[in-house]
Amino acid sequence: MKHLRTFRNIAIATVAGIGLALPAVAQDMKFFRIGTGSAGGTYFPIGGIIANAISNPPGSRPCEEGGNCGVPGLVAIAQSTNASAHNVNAVQAGQMEAGLTGAATLHFAYNGVGVFEGNAKPDLRVIANLFPEDLHLVLPKGAKLDSLKDLEGKRVGIAQAGSGTQIAVELILATQGITRDNIEEAELNNTQSAERLADGQLDAYFYAAGTPVAAMIQLDNTKGMELYNWSEEELTAGNEAVPYYIKSKIPAGTYPGVDYDVDTLAVSGILVTNANQDEELIYEITKALWSDTARKLMDNGHPKAKVITMDTALDGVDGIGVPLHPGAERFYREAGMIQ
Repeated sequence: MKHLRTFRNIAIATVAGIGLALPAVAQDMKFFRIGTGSAGGTYFPIGGIIANAISNPPGSRPCEEGGNCGVPGLVAIAQSTNASAHNVNAVQAGQMEAGLTGAATLHFAYNGVGVFEGNAKPDLRVIANLFPEDLHLVLPKGAKLDSLKDLEGKRVGIAQAGSGTQIAVELILATQGITRDNIEEAELNNTQSAERLADGQLDAYFYAAGTPVAAMIQLDNTKGMELYNWSEEELTAGNEAVPYYIKSKIPAGTYPGVDYDVDTLAVSGILVTNANQDEELIYEITKALWSDTARKLMDNGHPKAKVITMDTALDGVDGIGVPLHPGAERFYREAGMIQ
């Protein structure tokens, strides 16, 4: 199975030597790495929930006996990364078996456009649409912008280098005449950006993630923060620049100190894999992702995991222009979701 390390239970003699009972037939252990994002964002905890949902290590209680309904023998691992762009590169290169990415980054990468021009990622395949990621423009408590144009001359966090957020933010800001030439940009992840804003080293920063975001909860609870409320003209221009970013709203109270609705843009978070991954494996992973035990993990995990449902697993996927993995497609076809 390409890009999937399989380990036989070669330690049988050692384990038997300490008197533990062993099954008559050793089970393969398969490791499956999932690229996520920074620890202070949403991809990392969501990736952890997905990894738990699809795992069923050797020796675990079987699904039919009340155990986790993951893939028998599979050990999935959520790895912290620089998020979307890093993940699509790693999945294409076989350095990870799967990854989370924004729909815009996935489209750019697969088709080799924008920052991926001349460096397309044709082996990317979709497993599922997951959840909307709202674009936050975070400001210090009490600060106010009349428009995005007011960012000119300011110290602005534009997300970490190579991230999907950074790609989109630069395209969106350009519609308002804001570029690296007229701001003091900082390439930082969400946690670093929140710390710099709290310390007075940034005037604003962008980050796209499912709400609520851990680092922003901490910022809101300590120094406080504001979120920029986008105008209708800015939302329309942003959507035209990056069509996979659509109009959205962060409800009042999502962060306790932000007691007003925030109009913004959002992009879908997508779980992707490599076309060369075994069809049966991805079929079983897709099946496990939508099992009853996975549902319980999602409902009791990160708040954004509650909106990850099988009913929305294919929402917007056709528009991205990236094929489903054959294993995922087979599952959805059997479930009656594809004709």
